[in-house]
Amino acid sequence: LCSIVRAKPVHAGVPTVVSGKSETIVVAGGCFWGVEAVYNHIKGVIKATSGYAGGAADTAHYDRVSDGDTGHAESVQITFDPAQVSLEQLLDVYFNVAHDPTELNHQGPDQGTQYRSEVFLAKPEQEKIVKEKITQLTAAHRYSEPIVTKVETLKAFYPAEDYHQNYLATHLSNPYIVMHDLPKLAKLRISFPELYR
Repeated sequence: LCSIVRAKPVHAGVPTVVSGKSETIVVAGGCFWGVEAVYNHIKGVIKATSGYAGGAADTAHYDRVSDGDTGHAESVQITFDPAQVSLEQLLDVYFNVAHDPTELNHQGPDQGTQYRSEVFLAKPEQEKIVKEKITQLTAAHRYSEPIVTKVETLKAFYPAEDYHQNYLATHLSNPYIVMHDLPKLAKLRISFPELYR
């Protein structure tokens, strides 16, 4: 369901002034179009790239990942400037805006393990931060259901096909985007005005 129309994208990146150092983390939480769009609207994010994580290189293609048996999740690699936005802030957005962390292998209308909730760690020290965030949200009873987000070390990230990159920005009238992804941007603007750009 994530892919309805295949079209060549017009890349609409938002420039970010970089402090000279950057970090990355990869998150999965349903269709990558909306997750990517959310992070592309956060101050301090240098780039958000749709792609695949969790499976092998030879199956990192949309048509194969859509079968749900490759081990891959539709994911977004977030490259950010830690001087402008912290990993903790990015995780707040992930757990509160980008997806529903109580849904393991589906998000909205999208079903299958390729739409699972998972954080792929780019470096070991990220594990403590991610697990502490999950513990905090659980202790605060933020959700009525348990958080089911998986956490594992990133083995590799494979960028998705060009037509998936910046998909929301170039398909604003797509019914899927209107129904499922534009509301995420509205929620980001309201919930995290200090981060929104």
